[in-house]
Amino acid sequence: MSCLPKNSAARRYLYRLFTTLAFYIAFLVTAVWAFSRYHLTGALAYLLAVLPALPIVGMVVVVGLYLAEEKDEFQRAVLVQALLGGIGATLVVTTAWGFLENYAHFQRLNILMIWPLYLIFVGISYGLVKARYR
Repeated sequence: MSCLPKNSAARRYLYRLFTTLAFYIAFLVTAVWAFSRYHLTGALAYLLAVLPALPIVGMVVVVGLYLAEEKDEFQRAVLVQALLGGIGATLVVTTAWGFLENYAHFQRLNILMIWPLYLIFVGISYGLVKARYR
């Protein structure tokens, strides 16, 4: 029994998503290593600092490709609802955190954590949406 979906669009989606995630991790590790070891400045520093963000663009494109390729309207709707749930939860948490920062002198939220936070919320939302339709 395989854990890969039988749907070819979903298989391509997972392959593309995991490929972009691998690039994200590789670029992030490279940037952290280079900055900690060489204390880069100038144009190279800017390029290397932005490098981990490029696969995030790829992940957004991958989701768009999946939504365009998926024939099953129900599967598309589930993913769209999960994406909206992730966006909504991320907006609520970051806005509430911002108010806590401004008025309760809470620790600053590292802006680099917003993308992983969004992915976590999409995953939670996807599980909740799927459970609602069982």
